[in-house]
Amino acid sequence: MKVSWPAPERNKAPILDVLRRVLPARGTVLEIASGTGQHVAYFARQLPLLRFVPSDINLANLESIRAHREESGDNVLEPREIDVRSSDWAVGKVEAILCSNMIHIAPWSCAVGLLEGVGRNLTVPGVFVLYGPFKVGGHHTASSNEEFDRDLRARDDSWGVRDVEAVAELAAAQGLVLDERVEMPANNMVLVFRR
Repeated sequence: MKVSWPAPERNKAPILDVLRRVLPARGTVLEIASGTGQHVAYFARQLPLLRFVPSDINLANLESIRAHREESGDNVLEPREIDVRSSDWAVGKVEAILCSNMIHIAPWSCAVGLLEGVGRNLTVPGVFVLYGPFKVGGHHTASSNEEFDRDLRARDDSWGVRDVEAVAELAAAQGLVLDERVEMPANNMVLVFRR
């Protein structure tokens, strides 16, 4: 069943503006935690020379991704079930990896698994794009993010808005350098890592 959420509709164009600049002209983009599939379908239509591989751990999301995929071009492959903590994502090497709105609504072990998987699967050179809310230097960048963080931790104490520096440290252990930090609408950021 096709599902659509308001947030991906609001943020897909600003994210695309960054992707147009930082993704390679050709190659394969693995999207981790594709959710409903709205992002991947939209990005694939706008970037037809790239091949997109959507993924999610939630089987219901995979059905929605398939439904959105029908509206995009043939450059969106069949979605994969991927648990980022798995030691084998079974996708092989890709030129780019994209992840939006995952690491704050998952345990820290998922952030660790995500970066380890990026380390295993990203080509050299390669780009990893991470979107969501972040703290900088241990501090929230907006009061709304602080409230959001409290709400997340009330729902699950292993969740929460993550520090840019902590994520960059995980990335560095995988040979990735934080190349850009792009401010986005609604107090979010895009972090662009390169190797």
